Amino acid sequence: MIRVMLADDMLMLRRALVSLLELEEDLQVVGEAGDGDQVVPVALETLPDVAVLDIDMPGIDGIRAAERLSRELPSCRTIILTSLGRPGNLRRALEARVSGFLLKDTDPTRLAAAIRQVVAGEQVVDPQLALATLQADSNPLSARETEVLRLAARGLDAPEIARKLFLSPGTVRNYLTTVVTKLNARNRMDAVRIAQEAGWL
Repeated sequence: MIRVMLADDMLMLRRALVSLLELEEDLQVVGEAGDGDQVVPVALETLPDVAVLDIDMPGIDGIRAAERLSRELPSCRTIILTSLGRPGNLRRALEARVSGFLLKDTDPTRLAAAIRQVVAGEQVVDPQLALATLQADSNPLSARETEVLRLAARGLDAPEIARKLFLSPGTVRNYLTTVVTKLNARNRMDAVRIAQEAGWL
């Protein structure tokens, strides 16, 4: 029996998925989470073989939850579900060592098959998303620039970002100016929008 955990902030969708997966004789849903911050605690309590995580949840997103899960419970494989096929998200997911990356409108039988495949050690990626990623521009921002922009996207100003990253406010402003220039953005918020749409944040 394959033990599965589901994380999605939309209760109705999560319950529907539970019902559909429970129809499979070899799958058992052992845990559910409603936000990204609950993923690791629920997983440590229920010890699933596979965690199926929505990419967009309150708290930390599905990819960062998968990253934490790989550290805290290395035996658990992860599959990310996304409604938006942003190429940058697939790159982030692969860097976080997720085992699967599928669109939310995937047929439930396809999801069940993907769960079996990742338990067998395979990697499962939606072919359309893989193709879009290959064709997309890569992230022009450095890791530090991405980190600074991610904090700016959360509404933090330069002094707050500086305190969090142990930098000077002037250095943070320089990073943000560089980011705006690199992304051909009008301003900081436009840079955030561009990076989010590309899946780089």
